[in-house]
Amino acid sequence: MSRNIKKRHWAFVLYPDSAPDQWIDMLVNTGIQFCVSPLHDRDVNPDGSFKKPHFHVILVYDGPTTYNNVKSLTDSLGQPIPQPLEQVRGYYRYLTHKDNPEKFQYNEFDIHRYNGFDIKDFADLTYGEVQRCLKSIQTFIVDNCLIEFSDLMDFLLSNDYYDLYDVASSHSFFINCYITSYRNKMKKYS
Repeated sequence: MSRNIKKRHWAFVLYPDSAPDQWIDMLVNTGIQFCVSPLHDRDVNPDGSFKKPHFHVILVYDGPTTYNNVKSLTDSLGQPIPQPLEQVRGYYRYLTHKDNPEKFQYNEFDIHRYNGFDIKDFADLTYGEVQRCLKSIQTFIVDNCLIEFSDLMDFLLSNDYYDLYDVASSHSFFINCYITSYRNKMKKYS
């Protein structure tokens, strides 16, 4: 890779077994916006064996930064070569294999965001993405027996699920009706 390349958005793979225990704190302390995928521990090689467990990390700098600068950061974490990103949103979707149904599907609730990383800064959600978010929210409500809209919104906000928070707040009538109906059904059958 050319050492002269300058980009604002970068990604790298992080292997927990070769990273310092406090690698998240180290990244937080840089002030760089970033997000971390769920632990990819169910990815499969072509021969059927499991790949080495790893995380995918997206870095968003305030302005273009050099390959050497990013490489210095990944070296301090004991990790492989960083890659420049052209499409942050596409790579963000790869964090859960959203567009790769042949691969294990990781839960988007397990993506962690730091230092103000917000995927909305990179594109608006499509109609299909909004519908998938609504389905995820509905599943989350049932899986966690949420019976108050405020509990859902507080959870989404405090855990930085920005897309889901925005979809929930802009579809509050539907979600509140669903939660009310769910709560009433729970009372009826308990």
